[in-house]
This record gives sequence, structure tokens and C-alpha cells, in this order.
Amino acid sequence: MSRADTAAVRPSAEAARGPNPLWTFGLLRSELVTTFRRWRTLALLAVLAAVPILVGIAVKIETGDGSSAGPGGGGEGGPAFIAQITNNGLFLVFTALAATLPFFLPMAIGVVAGDAIAGESSAGTLRYLLVAPAGRTRLLLTKYATVMAFCLVATLVVAVSALAVGALLFPLGDLTTISGTTIGFTDGLLRALLIALVVAASLTGVAALGLFVSTLTGSGIAAMATTVGLLITVQILDQIPQLHAIQPYLFSHYWLSFADLMRDPVYWDELEKNLGLQALYAAVFGSAAWARFTTKDITA
Repeated sequence: MSRADTAAVRPSAEAARGPNPLWTFGLLRSELVTTFRRWRTLALLAVLAAVPILVGIAVKIETGDGSSAGPGGGGEGGPAFIAQITNNGLFLVFTALAATLPFFLPMAIGVVAGDAIAGESSAGTLRYLLVAPAGRTRLLLTKYATVMAFCLVATLVVAVSALAVGALLFPLGDLTTISGTTIGFTDGLLRALLIALVVAASLTGVAALGLFVSTLTGSGIAAMATTVGLLITVQILDQIPQLHAIQPYLFSHYWLSFADLMRDPVYWDELEKNLGLQALYAAVFGSAAWARFTTKDITA
């Protein structure tokens, strides 16, 4: 038997023995290192970190004469948080997440998810990844886990940047919730962490959609552009009043429900709807990505 024949048989023999957990961990670690070392990834994280800095500086300049920022505390979500930044820098965390969630965070996730499979295909490395005893299912799950890790890191970058800027430019202390009650700073910090985790979980649907699109084409640029285009389209549809019947089923509809975590007591209704909807999108598009990828001809 030739060396080429031996190499062709070895992956099948190893696959027959079942997956090696250590090899799976090594694959995941390799994917994480590769993703977070790319200049594109670092540039996306830098842009996300810059948003809270710009918002904080803008609010500081606007309120330099002692006036309040934004509408006098009215409304809910982002505007209500903006009005509170001058009183407590911790509100910059909530404002920054509200400002980045509709576009900047999903766009960054769409770029990374869209490039996950298509980028490997266009670079010619996909077939070599599958020669190793990974298996298509494990490779796809590893790619999705990497995208979800980026979701968490990107969200925490926004939150940590906002917390640092808020602490530098504004006072810190007890917080007044949307309900009008007062909570301690430690409780507010824990709620900020919980909000960051909810925001990261709110991006699971976009991650699954981007991964599915990535399995449809061999061009990383096309997959990224398509994912971002779909994201913008869904955002537009969610703003058209005549489409109110379908809007509760759009993955972006309940994104800003994280503001309910700043109520006392917390309103869980829309938060649960949001997380349930994200789980549904992840299941549907994750299954579609698996069905496509496991039958994809990578030699074409």
C-alpha cells in the first residue's frame, strides 16, 4: 500500500474509533486562536470598544455646563439610560450596549460567522481540515462555538470599555432603576454583567444564520456581505408598522428587552420571549447549516 493510500485510510480508521475529546479541544483552541489573531477580528473589537468612549465623551462635553444629557429621563431602554449617565457612570454600560446591539454587535457577529466555513473554502483549507479526524459535524459545532465565544467577548469588550470610561468621566454609586427604586452599586454591577450575558445570548440567532449562509457559498466575502445584508433587511422590517404581525418572529424584535433587567422587580416576559426566539433561530438555522455542510461537495 502506498503512502497516499495509507493517509487516505488513516482518517477513516481513526473516525471509526470515535471522536477524541482531547483532539476536539485542540481543534476548538486552534479555531479560537486563529479567529482572535486575525486583524479583521481585532479591528472589529477595536471599533466596538471605541463606541462607549465616543458616547461617554459626547455626553461629558454636552453636560459640561452641568445640564442633563438626553431627554429628561423619559422613555425606556437607551434614551432613559443616556439621561442617567451624568448621575452614575455605570449607566454608560447600559447605554453602550443599547447603542451597539441594533447594528454594530450583530454586524461584527455576521462578519465572523459568515466567514467561518466560506472563508476556509475560499482559502482552500477546508478540505485539509476535513482530512483530519474531525468529521463535518464536529467541525461545524467547533465553528459555531467559536462564533459564540466571539459573541461573548465582543459584548464584554463593549461593557468593560463603557465601565472604564464611565468610571473615569462620571461618578459611581447607587443606581436608580427604571421603576424608580434605588439599588446598591454592587447590585447594579451584577445586573450590568447579567445584561451583557443576555445581550451575548441575543446574538445566537444571528450567529446561526451567518453560519448557515457560510455553508452556501465558497466565497467568504459573499457570505459576510449576505449575512450583513440580511441583518439590515430584518432591522428595516422590524421598523415598518404595517408588518406588526410578523415582527414578533424577527430575531431582532426583542433585543432591547434587556432594559427590563433594570426594573425592580425584573420583568421577565419579553426577556424569555427573546431567549426562546434566539434558541428557535439557532435550532432551525443550525440544523440547516448541518444538513447543508454534511452534504456539501468540498472538492467542487
